[in-house]
Amino acid sequence: MLLGLCSAGGAALCYGIGSVLQADAARRTTASTGLDPRLLTRLLRSGRYLVGVGADGAGFLLSLLAVRTLPLFVVQSVVASFLAVTAVLAAVLLRMPLGTRDRVGVGVVVAGLVLVGASAAPDHAVGLPPAGSWAVLAGALVLVPAAVIGARVPGPRGATVLGAVAGLAFGMTAIASRVLPGPGGDWGRYALHLLAEPVTWALLVAGALALLTYSTALQRGSVTQATAPLVVGETLMPALVGVIALGDRPREGWALAAVLGCLVAVAGAVSLARHGEIDLAGIDPADVDPADVVPAPTAPTPPDRRNPA
Repeated sequence: MLLGLCSAGGAALCYGIGSVLQADAARRTTASTGLDPRLLTRLLRSGRYLVGVGADGAGFLLSLLAVRTLPLFVVQSVVASFLAVTAVLAAVLLRMPLGTRDRVGVGVVVAGLVLVGASAAPDHAVGLPPAGSWAVLAGALVLVPAAVIGARVPGPRGATVLGAVAGLAFGMTAIASRVLPGPGGDWGRYALHLLAEPVTWALLVAGALALLTYSTALQRGSVTQATAPLVVGETLMPALVGVIALGDRPREGWALAAVLGCLVAVAGAVSLARHGEIDLAGIDPADVDPADVVPAPTAPTPPDRRNPA
């Protein structure tokens, strides 16, 4: 159990670093209209984004290890603390001091995590019948049209909608990781078995959709508007699914503490979302790729009334 908690904490650290780097890269890249997969292609030219995705990849591997040994409500609550990690790192490394509200937010997150950690009980990965595996894939696919529709919402409202979709997509990756079949003795057969598993494709679809929708959300509005609904979606939805369908349970007599700790940790994380705002005024023009700059629209030349032709 201790290994699982340490893995979840390491995932939160990696996600905290990755979120700042990806937000910075997304703001420096040409904004997309609608849900444009080419946005990821443009972002892949950014070193900041690649390092951020690398940090996310490390975080995913650590969270994958955690969900194999702990209930989803524990892992996702710990992972949600990445915003507290981001705030503290920004204060230390980027000289973005924590205000009173930020300190309170960090304290609230820590208090929630203490309750969640104390209520945790050892768990193990579970298998699903074929119908359950297909249901996980269906859940991931349903988010695709939701993302397409959400991408049509402009401005800050669009950032909130897409952030929520991204959170649900990240939540689906956690669920798929939890029910993914474990490795067998023959790695060749195991790889073929994974390719035939619906949850494998659910993991790939949800992961790609989460990256695309979150990057698009960061271009539509502030980090707060994109990240706050993401934290709620990626924490509460998997926690509910874990309790209802996957047999996740806290320690005997600790159910109330587990629920309270999860809600408190999420509330503290949401309150910290605003600390991750990127100051666009401080972007060095030399850091912006000219190929990614959209020329400012010019007003049409008024017709010459003396010469209609």
